Amino acid sequence: MSTQIAPPGLKGLVVARTRTGDVRGQEGFYHFREYSAVELARHRTFEDVAHLMVEGHLPDEGESAAFAAELAAASTLPHALLEQLLAIARSGPDRGSLARLRTAVSLLGSVEEFPATYGAGADQVRAGVVRLIGVVPVLQAALFRLRAGMPPLEPRPELGAGGSWLWMLTGEEPAPEHAAAVTAYLVSTVDHGFSASTFTARVVTSAGADVASAVCAAIGTFSGPLHGGAPDRALDSLDEIGTPDRAREWVRERVAAGERIMGFGHAVYRTTDPRAVLLREHAQALGGPLAELAVQVEREVVDALAELKPGRELHTNVEYYAGVVMEQCGIPREMFTPTFATARIVGWGAHILEQSGDPRIIRPAAEYVGPEAPAPLP
Repeated sequence: MSTQIAPPGLKGLVVARTRTGDVRGQEGFYHFREYSAVELARHRTFEDVAHLMVEGHLPDEGESAAFAAELAAASTLPHALLEQLLAIARSGPDRGSLARLRTAVSLLGSVEEFPATYGAGADQVRAGVVRLIGVVPVLQAALFRLRAGMPPLEPRPELGAGGSWLWMLTGEEPAPEHAAAVTAYLVSTVDHGFSASTFTARVVTSAGADVASAVCAAIGTFSGPLHGGAPDRALDSLDEIGTPDRAREWVRERVAAGERIMGFGHAVYRTTDPRAVLLREHAQALGGPLAELAVQVEREVVDALAELKPGRELHTNVEYYAGVVMEQCGIPREMFTPTFATARIVGWGAHILEQSGDPRIIRPAAEYVGPEAPAPLP
């Protein structure tokens, strides 16, 4: 029986049908359900976009208030988990925030006995998804503060998603423009096609596993710099460059060494990442020397990459300006990727809900290319 070999990394291979949204890389466009994701980030709240992804439609005023209240109720930490959070918070290196979050979500799934999605009703799966959308930001902020020797803080929904996140991390009243910029970032990153983490969440769900297990697996993919782990590294690069006049030489050195330039290039986009365009606007509106440096360095790096890698479309991606905006708003660097994760919970949840309606396990084949079998035993 002949088999067709999929392209490396499954690039361009359609493996499912989805109603959650899509990425059109050649156009520099992506959408959540039927709406432009960038327009949603400019004009709607995080809670409304979460409702769109979970329920399939934008809420009216009454639905918006009800869903926001449901998320607020879902943000409470159980006492059984609180007792363990300090030990989790003290574990691992400073930049191990994602590993600590993964551990905490796994423990939450055990404490609250999330049911297997296989055989569960849609309402049960939805309840697990909403629970994690509400509680993960609170969990992540609590772990950060406990590790720093500070008490956890309750969320403040009245500040909006970005403002509440900043409050839970810093304990300071966020400036409105900072809350708006972080909210725009959160909304713009709730979903992005069949990314590695999203596909992972769907594979785990296809086995009938519970929602918490699927999310733990998805969080695991974020530990790699090729997916969710680049915003802080992109900003580290800006620090290393220092001034725009050093950008061209710095890029040449990295390309000659075969290194990847964090914050530039994307697996799908052949133009500037639309999320980067949105966040550049916020970075420039917030102003300051970091924003000025970022814009100037972006031009230098894109020009240098075009010269050194002709024929390849290497433009700014979301991580570049995400790091700039988060730095401007006072989010600690070790919390850049965890901030991304608190938003992507929404997209993972939408895909988990969709996948749980299909009873078939995802079970691709692999082509064996090892020594001929059976071989005689030595």
